[in-house]
Amino acid sequence: MSTVVALPPSRKRLPAAAGASGRGLPLGALASLVIGSMIGSGVFSLPQNMAAGAGAGAILIGWGITALGMLSLAMMFLQLAQAEPDVAGGVYGYARAGFGDFIGFQSAWGYWLSALIGNAGYLIVIVAALSNLLPALGLGAGNTGVGVALASGLLWAYHALVLRGVRTAAAVNTLVTLSKLVPLLMFVALVALAFKVQTFSLSMWGDPKLGPVFDQVRSTMLVTVWAFIGIEGASVFSGRARSAGDVGRATMLGFGATLALYMAITLLSLGVVPQAALAQMANPSMAGVLQQVVGPWGAALVNLGLLVSVGGAMLAWTLLGAEVPYSAAKEDVFPAGLARENRRQSPVAALWWSNGIVQAVLLLSLLAGNAYLALIKLATSTILLPYLLCALFALRRGTASRGLLLTGAVATVYSAWLVYAAGPVYLLLTALVYAPGLVVHALARRRRGLPVYSGAGEQVAAVLLLAVAFVTLWLIAGGTLDLQKI
Repeated sequence: MSTVVALPPSRKRLPAAAGASGRGLPLGALASLVIGSMIGSGVFSLPQNMAAGAGAGAILIGWGITALGMLSLAMMFLQLAQAEPDVAGGVYGYARAGFGDFIGFQSAWGYWLSALIGNAGYLIVIVAALSNLLPALGLGAGNTGVGVALASGLLWAYHALVLRGVRTAAAVNTLVTLSKLVPLLMFVALVALAFKVQTFSLSMWGDPKLGPVFDQVRSTMLVTVWAFIGIEGASVFSGRARSAGDVGRATMLGFGATLALYMAITLLSLGVVPQAALAQMANPSMAGVLQQVVGPWGAALVNLGLLVSVGGAMLAWTLLGAEVPYSAAKEDVFPAGLARENRRQSPVAALWWSNGIVQAVLLLSLLAGNAYLALIKLATSTILLPYLLCALFALRRGTASRGLLLTGAVATVYSAWLVYAAGPVYLLLTALVYAPGLVVHALARRRRGLPVYSGAGEQVAAVLLLAVAFVTLWLIAGGTLDLQKI
């Protein structure tokens, strides 16, 4: 008998309802959300990022582990969509269904803030890419006064687009996703023609300074985890899908296409530029690699592709960033006001709050400098906890299904490995992202006339979270933990 915590019937959202009306998101739109949210700015720096910590052999092993681990996560989301069609909200919904309101809230909170801080980073990268293409604009690195003003204008342009309805924005995202695949596929084709086996094998196991193969493989995990954030994109929109089955199919299609593209870009680059030279290349390193193959126009093509890619990813994550608090509010986990929609069925309240926070982060970037850039990277690590919770939920739910039990077990091991690969410093700083959510959770519960915590276990978890957050602040204040060196 399953030990899953069931959702109250009155709170269940039926994805089939969207399909029955024929107005739900189709398979192509869902798959584009998965691909669009995964392929952003990171892919353009993959060659250098991977080569900086590993040789070709270790990178191959790392991709093998990643393929197995991410395939287990993709299959897990597919099987969960089939086994639990009434659980809406994807990553957060599974955490709540398996472990209760408090853990569900924390999962939604971490995922939400990760998306918002990442969105601010996307906007700054868009402005920086424009600066590279048009230096006369004087936009700098993206976090100058003029750069932040332009980034803010772009933010509210995306906001206006999503206000026109999720279906409209998803359709635009599909077109943008197809557009940004063009320069990436051109890169793969051109670099494949210039690939040399001798160059690829020059530093098969990397420079001795990189350390043992295990450490090299571990370093690749820190890169691949960021590259695949967004694999859960279709499950987040499960409540808007045309059919429950499309959620799983979109996840697998998006994962397969993205994995093949990432591996091709990384490994083919090592056949054009030796590992040691690639590790020293400036980012976006794809530009430098293609420039060596076809000349300066190759670098221009990559920079243009970066601009389109990040612009598309920003749209996908604007949708995801608003959908998480909206879905959580529909389930009475976030404050109920965030569930308000406009006449086009856009999550208007959640969208205003989300983009308001993104705007605040953009303004703070004027003061934070390098610490702000470190915060983006650290905040992204908060998604590791929602992934692990989904895997644990699948493991528990798998008592009634051998297939789900197997994928849940592999996904749990892989998610735990990612947490280990992130390291203790990342985990300490992640507590600072989660701790403020305790206040919002308490307010939401009180307004519903419920006790803040459902049991002693939740109270202990809250106390431990606060303790880790205070210790982290103490280490930062004392200089033991230096954000500039992360």
